[in-house]
Amino acid sequence: MEIKTNSIYHWNCIDIMKSMEDFSVDLTVTSPPYDDLRNYKWYHFPFEEIANELFRITKKWWVVVWVVWDKVKNWNKSLTSFRQALYFQEIGFNVHDTMIYKKKNTPFMRSNWYTNCFEWMFVFSKWKPKTFNPITTSTVRQWFEPMPVNKWPDWINNKVLRELKSEKNLTNIWEYAVWLHWTTSDKFAFEHTAMFPEKLAEDHIISRTNLWDIIFDPMCGAWTTCKMAKKNKRHYIWCDISEEYVNIAKQRVDTIQNLQDSQSLFS
Repeated sequence: MEIKTNSIYHWNCIDIMKSMEDFSVDLTVTSPPYDDLRNYKWYHFPFEEIANELFRITKKWWVVVWVVWDKVKNWNKSLTSFRQALYFQEIGFNVHDTMIYKKKNTPFMRSNWYTNCFEWMFVFSKWKPKTFNPITTSTVRQWFEPMPVNKWPDWINNKVLRELKSEKNLTNIWEYAVWLHWTTSDKFAFEHTAMFPEKLAEDHIISRTNLWDIIFDPMCGAWTTCKMAKKNKRHYIWCDISEEYVNIAKQRVDTIQNLQDSQSLFS
């Protein structure tokens, strides 16, 4: 079967990837059904096979973003996320960055540990990533000050006077509010039980790709990544094994297409 861009497939992600050519994807942004924290209609999650196929189809110098968290059972975290990261590394990916998705308004209070407010965002790459369009923020201090240029084994800093720039790259902790109008304004999309924010997907897409690059999500769920790819003029390939989620995806296609059509009328 020929896999076409700008398409959504109701199909098993392994079968989709096996039909894709080697080195055919620029960026994957996905969140797998980690541990068994959500009921995905008893879908079997063959992690190692998925990781191997992602390595095959990802272009050299390009990236996979893996958003994941761990189950807690009997007061013990599974650390499945770290085991998966190590496996990606074993098969040839670099662990280019270990990022954090922090939730501003997490609702879950627990009695015997601090409230969890984040998930991991592992950024895996084939060698050094080719594209990086950093999102920046204003610096607090702006002027000249001594800055370290080298640190010797005796921990003595060699400093020179340099000008602080007016802007700097964001840290690798990205913070988003969640729920309606923050995660998305598509109310119907909340039929999916575990969406990440549209802005999260968009920030990775902007950071790691350019116009018309190919974005892939093998477990697209409510189509968040795909919607942001379409909004930012990237090609996309998406699939999900759930017919219910594919129907949500098609509604969100219509939502962003209608928005783009209305914008073009007034541009």
